[in-house]
Amino acid sequence: METILHLLPLTPEQQATFRSAAPEAEHLFLPTHDRRGATDIPPDWRQRITILMGFVPPSDLKTFPHLKWVQSWNAGVDPYLVPGVLPEGVVLTCAAGAYGPAVSEHMLAILLAIYKRLPDYRDGQKDHRWKDLGPVQSLHGKTVLVGGTGDIGRHFTNLCRALGAASVLGLHRSDTPVEGFDQTYPLSAIDQLLPQADVVALVFPHNADTAGLLDRRRLLLMKPDAVLLNAGRGSAVDCVALAEVLSGGHLLGAGMDVTDPEPLPPEHPLWEAPRALITPHTAGGYDHMALTLDNLAGLFLDNLNRWRTGQPLRSRMK
Repeated sequence: METILHLLPLTPEQQATFRSAAPEAEHLFLPTHDRRGATDIPPDWRQRITILMGFVPPSDLKTFPHLKWVQSWNAGVDPYLVPGVLPEGVVLTCAAGAYGPAVSEHMLAILLAIYKRLPDYRDGQKDHRWKDLGPVQSLHGKTVLVGGTGDIGRHFTNLCRALGAASVLGLHRSDTPVEGFDQTYPLSAIDQLLPQADVVALVFPHNADTAGLLDRRRLLLMKPDAVLLNAGRGSAVDCVALAEVLSGGHLLGAGMDVTDPEPLPPEHPLWEAPRALITPHTAGGYDHMALTLDNLAGLFLDNLNRWRTGQPLRSRMK
């Protein structure tokens, strides 16, 4: 018999659906609202659990001696893929496909806020200052470069097209065409593409190829009036260099939902950089938007059915 630990904050109806899907299993529910993972799991539960649906700190995995499968609620599972972290023989699946609407809408909201100078107008409101700040920007006719052509990147592409973007280019690990993009390029083409883009939107996972990708040199390759967005992993952008580039007057703005380091220390120069709009890694919070939780529950349920019937699991990473 499997013992399944559910860490998502599922509704009673969703819990009942999981019980019905696997009636022979023992279902343990520990609603977790901290995306850093659950740590207060009772020791006797750890001894019984064979399937983990959610996230625990990587160092905790060794405390589950009978673990067979981890279904993470994260789309990026790089901490689990460090050699020696995942116990030998344990299957790992990620939540790719669950966060597209939430993260892409957040990215678009930040982009439009920068384009329409909403942070400046909010500052004016605080000072009771009625002042027209002049011309604003539009996505109409713009070229958008999206780093990462998975679910989130494709959702963002569709939103940009709906607002009139003229061209959407994709960067990924190969030059294989991806539906929805005008053209896709391998990551090695980034230096040629950055000077063409009005918007550079990154949704890359963390890996050796993406860490430090946008350093000072590449930030300066971007158009002086371009906008940078990062909602993938903070390690893709040198945030100290970004603060310097913004302070020097380059770039129309930068919207950062992820940073390096994270959380961003209070003394970090990016906080005070002009035209920077920072959110604390909240774009894809599963307890921020009901649709995201529904998507995760649906993905987990589908994979549980596949597990029970011996079918290939979705988004298997190991």
